[in-house]
Amino acid sequence: MKRYLLGYDIGSSSVKASLVSVESGKSVASAFYPDSEAPIKAVNPGWAEQEPEDWWSYLKNVTVRVMQLSGAGGDDIEAIGISYQMHGLVCIDKNGKVLRPSIIWCDSRAVPYGEKAFREIGNGTCLTHLLNSPGNFTASKLAWVKENEPALFNKIDKIMLPGDYIVYRLTGEKCTTISGLSEGMFWNFKNNKVADFLLDYFGFSTSLIPEIKPTFSDQGHVTASVAAELGIAEGIPVTYRAGDQPNNALSLNVFEPGEIAATAGTSGVVYGVNGHINFDPQSRVNTFAHVNHTGYETRLGVLLCINGTGILNAWTRRNQMSDNISYSEMNALADQAPIGSAGISVLPFGNGAERVLGNKEIGCVFNGVNFNIHNRSHLARAVQEGIVFSFKYGIDIIAQMGMDISKIHAGNANMFLNPVFRDTLAGITGATIELYDTDGSAGAAKGAGMGAGIYKDHNEAFASLEKLRVIEPDLKLTDQYNEAYQRWKSILNLYMGA
Repeated sequence: MKRYLLGYDIGSSSVKASLVSVESGKSVASAFYPDSEAPIKAVNPGWAEQEPEDWWSYLKNVTVRVMQLSGAGGDDIEAIGISYQMHGLVCIDKNGKVLRPSIIWCDSRAVPYGEKAFREIGNGTCLTHLLNSPGNFTASKLAWVKENEPALFNKIDKIMLPGDYIVYRLTGEKCTTISGLSEGMFWNFKNNKVADFLLDYFGFSTSLIPEIKPTFSDQGHVTASVAAELGIAEGIPVTYRAGDQPNNALSLNVFEPGEIAATAGTSGVVYGVNGHINFDPQSRVNTFAHVNHTGYETRLGVLLCINGTGILNAWTRRNQMSDNISYSEMNALADQAPIGSAGISVLPFGNGAERVLGNKEIGCVFNGVNFNIHNRSHLARAVQEGIVFSFKYGIDIIAQMGMDISKIHAGNANMFLNPVFRDTLAGITGATIELYDTDGSAGAAKGAGMGAGIYKDHNEAFASLEKLRVIEPDLKLTDQYNEAYQRWKSILNLYMGA
């Protein structure tokens, strides 16, 4: 009998699945669904919602695909791990019925609620206990529901993050994790318990919080009805769950203080592990419990998130390039333009309020376009550079918290496939970039192996992790990158009113 671990990554664009061999540690099959990007509903400006039932439908379809590709049997799976889009809000009633669409990570309607709580509770209390402003996180989204949909709010039995909901659908267990609670602003790091003071402020009952289970643990077992739906065996344990960014770090074997992971999909993230409790006084980058955080060993993920990353690149391809141009062709165009894009600067902030900008929503800006000089190659490069420069802006904030970013681990995927993006990021930060053959769903499968006790620790789980490429900064180009970045930053300061 072959032994496999099944990992799911519940993203906002698709659900991915990987089957990993226990013996080799290698992914034997992976798939995603749907084939085109999943829809995000924006009924009003700044809103972003998805139907949890759609995630479940995608999961069912991708399970069929990955099982067919692998040739595995349903009873060959030993454990399941879940990665999921962070900060979303799912509300269910006492019968487990979803009461409204999920308010997802890039929805900015709750910003005023978080800002008001930050002022009225007190900056000092929030930062020393939550390590962040309540901002636009899950607790503030629930506050919006309470005020604007009171009848619906009164029907809520439990609130869940997207990953909590998927575990519930798989197992029937209503549970969450400390890591998950911390990303929603529901965890008090100073007192190591649920943040009662924030719940009291918003008028939430603690009964809304599901049972808390460790990140690596037996979190429930696949029910008979679900097993029949998915074509897998009844009773398979779910033994790991984490938000997509902590999980991305896990996928890259980033567990210890000073280690850095990055990703550049729909949104872009730099995620560093801190071994002591710290926070950004302006709450522009965020601190959450990492997957291996415990009450006796501090492991916190410091997260820089840029909402407008791959989504800007996709928008540019659809709206500013020739029909049917591929991403590789657009990358080749970008490579034809000089560093600095001959004076074009792009602020990539067109996907909701940006935390790194103090939750301001300034929109995307193309600055310096000259109709007599610039062409598609300049636009393509300026988009790539603008995204990288937004990374640099946030990395400088992380550095002020005492973290040294000299090496960046990333998966060989999404925008890290683009040489212009990679070289610019290495050049402007001075960091070495290491690219690995992994993804979130494969990482979630490895996490399941850790949670099930199949692997004794993360080093054994990721012993087979393959390094594909190393990008060193080209010091001869440092001045050119810095000149372009300083111009970009001056334009950002104008829009920020600095």
